[in-house]
Amino acid sequence: MKKWMVGGAVRDALLGRPVNDRDWVVVGASPVELLEAGYMPVGKDFPVFLHPETKEEVALARTERKTAPGYHGFTFHADPGVTLEEDLQRRDLTINAMAQDEDGRIVDPWGGRRDLADKLLRHVSPAFAEDPVRILRIARFAARFDDFSIASETQALMRHMVEIGEVDALVPERVWQELSRGLMEARPSRLFEVLRRCGALARLLPEVDRLWGVPQPPEHHPEVDTGVHLMLVLDMAAQLGASLEVRFACLGHDLGKGTTPVDELPRHIAHEARSVQLVQALAQRLKVPTDCRELAEAVAREHGNIHRSLQLDGSAVMRLFDRCDVWRRPARFSELLLACECDARGRTGFEDRPYPQRPRLQGALDAALAVDTAKVSSDALARGWKGTAIGSAIRHARYTAVSDYLAAQPSTGS
Repeated sequence: MKKWMVGGAVRDALLGRPVNDRDWVVVGASPVELLEAGYMPVGKDFPVFLHPETKEEVALARTERKTAPGYHGFTFHADPGVTLEEDLQRRDLTINAMAQDEDGRIVDPWGGRRDLADKLLRHVSPAFAEDPVRILRIARFAARFDDFSIASETQALMRHMVEIGEVDALVPERVWQELSRGLMEARPSRLFEVLRRCGALARLLPEVDRLWGVPQPPEHHPEVDTGVHLMLVLDMAAQLGASLEVRFACLGHDLGKGTTPVDELPRHIAHEARSVQLVQALAQRLKVPTDCRELAEAVAREHGNIHRSLQLDGSAVMRLFDRCDVWRRPARFSELLLACECDARGRTGFEDRPYPQRPRLQGALDAALAVDTAKVSSDALARGWKGTAIGSAIRHARYTAVSDYLAAQPSTGS
């Protein structure tokens, strides 16, 4: 029985990147032997165990055979006779198909080290085409390793997988899992570029795919194309270290522009309402978490108002706060403002421009939240006020705090 570290841990170590998770493969052993050695079984589809001390995953070397469409359609074979090379051959990319023993020796039967040096994402074998999740994975790796290219033969294989309908077998949960991870990579735009190039984006996220080729007013969007703008926005979100909720909101903020009637282009009247509807449908289809969906809805609805907020007075700002539910969820409003900044700076030539709307509105909210509502209530009660009258007193105190804050700010122009 021999144990090898495999996959991403070997790849990242060779790249000099931090190694956070280690996966191991055992060659020449049976499930009984691992159980007798104290390993704890996990998973139902194939023999995977947890190390009794480190709790790291250890799998028996295995092969697999395609038996049905989709990524669930496999049978696995694991026994002491399966070799390390056979196990590595079933993996997706050559850079993920290397192994390292406990003495540091690296086994690389499929050219992973060469492809690392060449900055190339290349599939190991034709079996790549049997698992549609690998399309999403390679797109995610392209977003992580943004200076790597995809081998032409791998690109052709991905297109073929889309054409024969393999990608249509992906379940929503798995699409969201890979999409959410890709959004959090260093350059998320590459994930969508890769999916679009092979045709998978139109099948998985048609609301996003249709944005390319849709024009916008050049005086506001020098990049003109709505799809290009979206990619700039997503990369700005990554540059600013935004959360997943903010990045998903950025993804959905302009979806309505893809449904603007041709005779109304390049203006996009009322695209915000259409964007909200499309965000809701997309989130429902992919089973997106509630926090992501709700922020995306708010950003889609309000981003235009926030961009124009330098002209808003205290009353208008209070109405904006009410619509955004800031009194119960002030932290979400801060994320909304960050998404709007990503949108504003995600334009050609605007990348380094300040976005004064964000600190102005955040400061106004902070001023409103600093109002001592307990004291306002107590004073109102002392005057004999009750019920809605107390609520009105609190609102007036907050309005006054917001108005005083805005009046004290330097003029920002338009």
